[in-house]
Amino acid sequence: MDLNKFPRRNYVQSATPIEALPAFSKALGDKVNIYIKRDDLLPGCAGGNKTRKLDFCIADALINGADTIITCGAVQSNHCRLTLSWAVKEGLDCHLVLEERVVGSYKEYGSGNNFLFHLMGVKSITVVPGGSDMLSEMEKVAAKLREKGKRPYIIPGGASNAIGATGYVACAEEIQQQLFESNLIIDQIVVPSGSAGTHAGVVVGLFGTNSATPVIGINVSRTKKVQEGIVHKLAVETACRLGIRETIPVNAVNCFDNYVGPGYSLPTDSMVEAVKLLAQTEAILLDPVYSGKAMAGLIDLVRNDYFVPGSKVLFFFFFFFPDLYAYLDKFR
Repeated sequence: MDLNKFPRRNYVQSATPIEALPAFSKALGDKVNIYIKRDDLLPGCAGGNKTRKLDFCIADALINGADTIITCGAVQSNHCRLTLSWAVKEGLDCHLVLEERVVGSYKEYGSGNNFLFHLMGVKSITVVPGGSDMLSEMEKVAAKLREKGKRPYIIPGGASNAIGATGYVACAEEIQQQLFESNLIIDQIVVPSGSAGTHAGVVVGLFGTNSATPVIGINVSRTKKVQEGIVHKLAVETACRLGIRETIPVNAVNCFDNYVGPGYSLPTDSMVEAVKLLAQTEAILLDPVYSGKAMAGLIDLVRNDYFVPGSKVLFFFFFFFPDLYAYLDKFR
């Protein structure tokens, strides 16, 4: 695969670390050896995995002459925070459409990412009810901006289209180089699976380089069947964009939906335990929406002997700050 033919902004200047978690692994009985990919250390306001996808999406926006970015996400969206931050860096206006999946959860002057939206000078925030057609809602904002002579570019939620997922194809290549240089063999990869772009990109990146390492997605919102279908569809679209002729097999996408709880962004006891356990063993702070629930899934799989004893398992860590602080009452 030659990713150099695709425009990007080069936001990612160096590889994020892969770190061993010996104390955390010991706390789980030393059944497996757990490692963590620190994509929380990526650049952009407060960091996070969306930077890899926005590297390609914003490059495409600029090539197409955009002067304004429109994107969407849930209340407290990390994707919206990072999209806004890179738009600011590029001198682009940014408008956000937020889906209030839990009635009353949006606070205009709340803490966490909602505070940062205003601090970084978001041009507008449109709040819509849960279940809204987000693409349609963004198109409405775009139409109004075009009437004013603006040139808007829409980035889907999570930057999860074939353009954005290319960022995690690149990440899969980065990981394989890191493993080669450190003489480390990983037996399983675990990723939070939400808007699907990261999960799909990693699957395509490994498939395209003939890696046999299985990827497990821990769902943060949808059922297993629905999420696997969404991830596989995006993986196929991404592979097609990259010119991969072989078809991504359906069984390359494997998701678990046991850890979603009552719904997206709604806390669970297992998430709280996971966040506390990693903080108290490795001083790493997980976010409660994605990485916290995914780590809860990893912990449960370890405890129930899903992995072969002695396996080396790599966990993708996306971001922790600042949405963790919007859940303070759950950790006290």
